[in-house]
Amino acid sequence: MQADSLRAIVTGGVSGLGLAVAQRIVADGGKVALFDVNDDKGASAVAALGDTDARYFRTDVTSEDGVAANVAAAKEFLGGLNAVVNCAGILGAGRVLGREAPMPLSNFSATVMVNLVGSFNVAKAAAALMQHNEAGDDGERGAIVNTASVAAFEGQIGQAAYSASKGGVVGMTLPMARELARFGIRVNTVAPGIFWTPMVDGMPDEVQKSLSASIPFPSRLGKPEEFADLVAYILGNRYLNGETIRLDGAVRLAPK
Repeated sequence: MQADSLRAIVTGGVSGLGLAVAQRIVADGGKVALFDVNDDKGASAVAALGDTDARYFRTDVTSEDGVAANVAAAKEFLGGLNAVVNCAGILGAGRVLGREAPMPLSNFSATVMVNLVGSFNVAKAAAALMQHNEAGDDGERGAIVNTASVAAFEGQIGQAAYSASKGGVVGMTLPMARELARFGIRVNTVAPGIFWTPMVDGMPDEVQKSLSASIPFPSRLGKPEEFADLVAYILGNRYLNGETIRLDGAVRLAPK
């Protein structure tokens, strides 16, 4: 897909990795619909990106009807829809057996609902519209990029819910790519390591330093622009399909 022809929905698009993706798409000449739940940050993001190229849609990614309606509205604003980048996610940290009591099932369910079910929900609603696009080169009609995590592969203590949700995203990538192949829609996933995001920014300095030291090379946290670079490449390379790519400086998470 040509960068300047991208008409993309970006979930979690008003901050962190999602905002970096939106900035990259707009800088390359595309247009974005930002799906998120923070109205203030949504307004700031649109002001920075320009209201002709970006619009914010308050979206609960776990709502089937809400997502379907917003995907349709996004397509209308964008003048088409040929890409989805799912970056919405929550950490959902907590031990299975906490100090006071076992993890409430609602904590586990909420994490899986946002990270896994939400990604599927937005992807399938978008694919339902993208299947009707006019076919481009190689018969391509659209591309979906999901966000997993290296925790999908080596989750730490306290990450049972988070790792399960991200492992699910990895697990659905290939079967979804295989199924949507006949419609010319590609599906790939990025599994980022430890990146500078608002979540990390709030951590104490010593924690940030120890995180950086744990990464073999480069021995630093990932930059959101580096994540956006990879997403842009995936959207542009039509032969990349059904794959999960780690972007992590060769880090392998320790048990804790």
